[in-house]
Amino acid sequence: MNNEIQYETKPAQGAEANEKGQIEHVNDVDVVKADANFKADAMQAEKMEHQMTVMEAVRAYPMACFWAFIMSFTIIMESYDVFLIGNFIALPAFANKFGVLNEATGKFVIVPRWQSALQMAGQLGALIGVFLAGPLTSRIGYRWATLVGLMAMNATIFIMFFANSLPIFFVAQLLEGLPWGIFIANAPAYCSEIVPMRLRAPATQVLQMFWAIGSIIVGAVTYHYNTRLDTSAYKIPTALQWMFPTPLAILMFFAPESPWWLVRKGRLEEAARSVERLGKKAKLNAGETVAMMRRVIDHESEESPNYIELFKGTDLRRTAIVCGIYAAQNLAGNLIANQAVYFFEQAGMSTDTAFALGLITSALQMIFVMLSWILTTYFGRRPIYIYGTLFNVVMLFALGIAASVGTSKAASQAQASFGLIVSVIFTFAAAPVSWAVIGETSSIRLRPLTTGIGRATYYIIEIPCIFLASYMLNPTGGNLGGKCGYVWGGTALACLITAYFCLPEMKGRSYREIDILFRRRVSARKFASTEIRPEEDE
Repeated sequence: MNNEIQYETKPAQGAEANEKGQIEHVNDVDVVKADANFKADAMQAEKMEHQMTVMEAVRAYPMACFWAFIMSFTIIMESYDVFLIGNFIALPAFANKFGVLNEATGKFVIVPRWQSALQMAGQLGALIGVFLAGPLTSRIGYRWATLVGLMAMNATIFIMFFANSLPIFFVAQLLEGLPWGIFIANAPAYCSEIVPMRLRAPATQVLQMFWAIGSIIVGAVTYHYNTRLDTSAYKIPTALQWMFPTPLAILMFFAPESPWWLVRKGRLEEAARSVERLGKKAKLNAGETVAMMRRVIDHESEESPNYIELFKGTDLRRTAIVCGIYAAQNLAGNLIANQAVYFFEQAGMSTDTAFALGLITSALQMIFVMLSWILTTYFGRRPIYIYGTLFNVVMLFALGIAASVGTSKAASQAQASFGLIVSVIFTFAAAPVSWAVIGETSSIRLRPLTTGIGRATYYIIEIPCIFLASYMLNPTGGNLGGKCGYVWGGTALACLITAYFCLPEMKGRSYREIDILFRRRVSARKFASTEIRPEEDE
């Protein structure tokens, strides 16, 4: 196979031609066209991706794996701060400074309305951020949009560090949420676009691993400081947020742009160079890979993408799947995972034990996320999501039952155990599978907008759920403790039923095949069995 990138182009001034009349060097190229036989090249590139094993894909695209890892690292900042605020609510020093005395327990607590407000402020900011991310990324690309977000993150941390009241903490969280929206909208799309087909699942699921790592760091830091009663107990964990943005910005400055985005913009030569940077030249043909991308994109509209298109034709179904899978993250156990420390306290554990269990939960989540890479790569997305959610439905109802039998030590330990299991299994099945589905479902042209509005759905569902979760757990509110398992078990059951009828299996499918399956309106349960021939275009 020829590894040279060949294009037909008009010679520019100063260009030199070899004896066959082919251009060997062009200083200025106004119009770039792929080889006339680009469809054959595209079919060959797609065939190669289908034939690759997972390890062959890793060896062929080592730098794609590296840059997916770096982009995914941006998620650690949202995870860190989400869990940080959740842990601050349970932190004695923070409660003593900003809370009110609970006469029943003799301890200071943050009142429910501020618990909810602090935990939803970042999500509200991110909701705005994801709507900014789509048009911004479509215009300037994933790389520069991410750099904008990282620099904004550096600035907003200052406000949180110097906050001396709950309203200022609220504003700080709101502003920090803006760059979160950019990161969370761009990361799954970028990761799914720079790796070959066999690596789409693990490359996007790394996002969940970094979410777990963020919670581990927060858990370790707050566990260390939870016995201190001065302001350093929450100011030092806040300052540690500065560890991430600048180093990541330096790395992202040197990152390659998504070749799919470049092809969409007609910058074919740059796309080919990006492919070469992502893989080993000896193991791929950049010209054929760009041709494969052209084949998919040439069937899309040339107009600038807009949000209205997400709700038209077959794109409506794709948008609904992305929005639904995002929304389900908040309805199938995620809220217990995000409030693990506070949940353990309300289940009857001591503060020190609650923080220790929170740290153990986060560590187990990271381990199980890595195990999920194997499952989704070899067994697919749909079965792992459905069976994982079914297991959590059972565990959530078991949690509610354990909380209903009395207030004994055994009942408290059972509640803590079920809460831990729900948190861990959520990050083993539903959560990591969601990232793979999000990265694969949308069309290439509308991907930045689709992932953005999908994450917006996540925040729209999460914000009222945070209020509900805080009210249910807070002793001055609903004081339900583990009985909240009945509520989340019911919502998880609804997610399970919806997924059974609506979630398609896209394992082992190229983006061309996925486009065709959606255009043919194939049933979700028949996605895996429907045959698409290599030469078919629709």
